[in-house]
Amino acid sequence: MPAEQWVSLFTMDPRPWLLASTEPYTRLLTMVDLYGRDFADPEVVEARQALLSDSGIRDILARLPDWEVDNKISGHNSPGYAPNLLNLLADMGLQGGDDPRIEHLLDQMLAHQESDDHFAAFGSTGRRAEVTWGSLLCDSHAIVEVLVRFGRLDDPRTQAGIRRIGADITATAQGPAWLCIPHSTSGFRGPGRKADLCPQVTLEALRALARVPAELQPPNLLQAARTALMPWKKRGEQKPYMFGHGKQFKTVKWPTFWYDIHMGLDALGRYPALWRGPAACPEDRRALAELVACMVAYNFSPDGTVIPRSCYQGFSQFSFGQKKTASPFATARLLSVLRRFDDLVKEAEQVDVCELSSSKGGSGKAMPPKQG
Repeated sequence: MPAEQWVSLFTMDPRPWLLASTEPYTRLLTMVDLYGRDFADPEVVEARQALLSDSGIRDILARLPDWEVDNKISGHNSPGYAPNLLNLLADMGLQGGDDPRIEHLLDQMLAHQESDDHFAAFGSTGRRAEVTWGSLLCDSHAIVEVLVRFGRLDDPRTQAGIRRIGADITATAQGPAWLCIPHSTSGFRGPGRKADLCPQVTLEALRALARVPAELQPPNLLQAARTALMPWKKRGEQKPYMFGHGKQFKTVKWPTFWYDIHMGLDALGRYPALWRGPAACPEDRRALAELVACMVAYNFSPDGTVIPRSCYQGFSQFSFGQKKTASPFATARLLSVLRRFDDLVKEAEQVDVCELSSSKGGSGKAMPPKQG
């Protein structure tokens, strides 16, 4: 295969190290995302088979909650929130039909679609102690995404949910995007100005819509993707409440559940027209190059591996839950995102992240130096 620009950022190509990992989900991700190998490839098939019997996968499957009862989660960024666990399993390579517990959970989610086609969750909102069914966009968007990722795209309810996402694009203060819409039952609305885009639900929507056929996508999707870049581009002037762009944003927290540099690049990297082709603009290209530079500077070692620097509790048995050693899975996940921006790598190398402001007035550190 032709040489890829991203490899030049590091002192070695980390892919052979990833292929030697004992984690079947890392080997699978490396072969499919980083080498472009087909799912029919015998080694890919072997990794998929090992995946289904892996003890770590079995552990996460055992954590899947019953969607019909209150999960008592602390928030939509919680490791116990069912769509987060399903997205993690999908990131690790599980697919529709792989486990009956996933199918049962998806069936439960499909059974709770409101009259406006938003999907609902069962729980309490804000400071209310009452537990009830209702929907916020950070419920509905996340549910639509996992339904699509696990093979439920052909279900009419899923397609109605996809169309609802498109219909909810709004003229926010930053441009066409998604607002924080009040909870359908309690009226609770998340933090921030009413007219501002919600960075989290906007990236969730963009990531979900990138996974569906073009005929199901709204016509102004690229404009919404451009709006999602505005919080970064305007970070010195505006800061969406609770969504800053300092060290916490730039340092990925593992597993990846919430708004940070990984989520931003993972979503926007699915819209290459942002930085290449006739619809691209230099300002967006520069902003994305800055984000790529920061992702590398804050998360990678010089050899191209990732040592997790921030982790959710409850995942210490996984390499991505350990802060002292390089994690094959975390490395493969970030490289799979970095690879989409291969034609921006040379521009990212020219970015001095120490000179970049953050929404808190902080600074970063330089790209990892090459050795030898």
